[in-house]
Amino acid sequence: MFRTTDIALIAVMIGAAAVTYRIKQNAESELEHINKIKTQIRLEHDAINLLKADWSLLSQPRRLQKLVDLYQPQLNLQPTTAQQIVTLDQLPMRPVEMPNPPAAGQVAENDRNRIITGSLKK
Repeated sequence: MFRTTDIALIAVMIGAAAVTYRIKQNAESELEHINKIKTQIRLEHDAINLLKADWSLLSQPRRLQKLVDLYQPQLNLQPTTAQQIVTLDQLPMRPVEMPNPPAAGQVAENDRNRIITGSLKK
């Protein structure tokens, strides 16, 4: 009744159906993962927008001036004068500190902890 080719073809069809089902399940799982990530991104964008709005509210000049007036005795703030504003070339140079080289027989601390890999010859 059934030939061996019929049985082989039925087995191939069942195998192909199983592979197709597995691929479909994996694709649905990945799509669900992508949707979760998109939701997280949307929530992060909303949080960023909320923080930007909060920052603009907190940094309003009128509000800051009220705080300065309120805490003036504790902070002792003074307005900036024109003499306090300088250009970069008017700033004094920072002194350069050169380390002393080790004596002839001494090994520097950095040389003791150095790892020699063999890529360079001394």
